[in-house]
Amino acid sequence: MTRGVSGGSRFLFDGFDAAQARIEANERVAEERWAALDFRLAQIDAALERLERRLWLGVYGALAFLLAQGVETVLNAAMR
Repeated sequence: MTRGVSGGSRFLFDGFDAAQARIEANERVAEERWAALDFRLAQIDAALERLERRLWLGVYGALAFLLAQGVETVLNAAMR
């Protein structure tokens, strides 16, 4: 519904496509949700990495303790 008017805004004469505007708004919302989800997943991944590091530190600590106990036992047996 365009008219041959030389000045003014095109929004006064062009029809408004509500469906297209709704689709664009939904796409923007979906992009923001994906960005937020990606951010949260990165935080969860970092937390899991820290937890895994702590668990391995505990495992190696227990292993070192057991090895030290074994070495002490062997040395005590060798001294007798």
